[in-house]
Amino acid sequence: MNGILLVGCGKMGGAMLVGWLQRGVAAADVVVVEPNPVPGLPAGVRQVTDATAVPADFKPALVLLAVKPQVMDTVAPAYAAYAGSGACFLSVAAGKTIATLNGSLGGSAAVVRSIPNTPAAVGEGITIACANPAVSATQRKFCESLLSAVGEVGWVEDEGLIDAVTAVSGSGPAYVFWLTECMAAAGAAAGLPADLAARLARATVIGSGALMKQSVDSPEQLRKNVTSPNGTTQAALDVLMAGDGLGPLMQRAIAAATKRSRELAG
Repeated sequence: MNGILLVGCGKMGGAMLVGWLQRGVAAADVVVVEPNPVPGLPAGVRQVTDATAVPADFKPALVLLAVKPQVMDTVAPAYAAYAGSGACFLSVAAGKTIATLNGSLGGSAAVVRSIPNTPAAVGEGITIACANPAVSATQRKFCESLLSAVGEVGWVEDEGLIDAVTAVSGSGPAYVFWLTECMAAAGAAAGLPADLAARLARATVIGSGALMKQSVDSPEQLRKNVTSPNGTTQAALDVLMAGDGLGPLMQRAIAAATKRSRELAG
């Protein structure tokens, strides 16, 4: 048992597949389950349309469930037999708890629940995972090696923290994109041509992220480095850091996303 069964090859599943192959996973060791043709499927990777079409002699060490949460309860039970043969199940579906997944897989499966984010598409994601007691140390290490193909990986032992993880990193890219939109709109309101304002905002966010990744300084220190006393940056930060500014607003946003994540998980 050393194969990987990838159930769902959309944006996230496809990004992970590319990352695995770049890391040295043999294409022949991967079977993709996807009802529609996968554009640009790497050579050597086999595709089947549903669980019944998986080759009988294919014994995966890991089944990655990368389908939408709305269809997970329908899709997962078709793969329950692999739990009996010792496969580990790795889910990237938001809102589906380990208990729910385990129930769909017969009740005694080794299950890892993970929350990746969309920067995984360019190898710059971060994924937080949580395993149930049935997952062995070897299986946990294997899951981490596969998840790390698209970015950083971290673990939590308390599954209850997954909702806050979802709110911060899972939904977080949308906050950054919205910040970029707001900066561009504010630049245009200040008199800049709209296309130049958009270009400035986009490049600034991208460059700041790259600087933060490469620097050993904390975000707080990086902020201080660019803030001259009584200068233009300080004038803007006085607004953003006011009592009703960005800090409290972000706390409310994260709290709302965390609450919604718990509701979706049931």
